[in-house]
Amino acid sequence: MALIEDGLKGNLVTGLAIGIGAAILAPVVIPLFSNISKPLAKAAIKGGIQLYERGKEVFAEVVEITEDIVAEAKAELAESTAEASAAAEAAVPKS
Repeated sequence: MALIEDGLKGNLVTGLAIGIGAAILAPVVIPLFSNISKPLAKAAIKGGIQLYERGKEVFAEVVEITEDIVAEAKAELAESTAEASAAAEAAVPKS
């Protein structure tokens, strides 16, 4: 970094040399970087898709379990309400 900072602060010849060097190396460096980064990006995207799909599955399972628990709780409430009603009717004397 010091070379770049010095080149930009220093004389015009050094700045031009850095610019020309970058222009010459860019066609070589950019394809190399592209060849390395494209597979890495694809792998990251594939991993993200797999993680998303697994997350959807887990969420669906959690929703199903929650619905089952709610249904059981409602059934228990209905049962206890029916028992309480039957007990209340039995406790009331008939005239």
